[in-house]
Amino acid sequence: MDATNPNVAVTAAADALPAGAIRAQALVGVGTLVAAAALAGGALSIPAEAGYSGVGPNFLPWVVTGLLALCGVLMLREALTGGFRELDDVDGAEQGDWGSFAWVSSGILLNAALITTVGFVASCALCYVLAVQGFRRSQGTAAAGVTGWLKDAAIGLAISAPVFWMFTKGLAISLPGLTQTGWI
Repeated sequence: MDATNPNVAVTAAADALPAGAIRAQALVGVGTLVAAAALAGGALSIPAEAGYSGVGPNFLPWVVTGLLALCGVLMLREALTGGFRELDDVDGAEQGDWGSFAWVSSGILLNAALITTVGFVASCALCYVLAVQGFRRSQGTAAAGVTGWLKDAAIGLAISAPVFWMFTKGLAISLPGLTQTGWI
């Protein structure tokens, strides 16, 4: 406490978070650590033999696991030492936009359901189209007619096709294709 200014202690007390908020923030840190532990469990099941440049297929999952665990520890430390102090004011809507959520969720679920049937490129392009539609609707705008949908589909194809080629041709990682040629 500052002896020359007794209001410093009052201001610090007013800025303190309620115990429920700190507990919720600590749960976010613990949840992040649990997610890191689940990723570690998955990474253990990936073979460790070295591939290109001495790096095996389990290298990246372990990097992600380690960084996620570090984030979880830092969030937990922050929560237990007074709460997340640098939070911005909430500026979102009072309630979730369930329609937009449905658009984005349907894109992700259809991608998972169709990837082995229509191939990586088409299913990821469809996911992109539906997710963009959901994000646009959450902002109060939607694709303008057939032209907007076709533009979104072209962008989705322009993103997913090079990714498919990079993985299948450049890295020799098998992704489901529409044809047996390996180009689509």
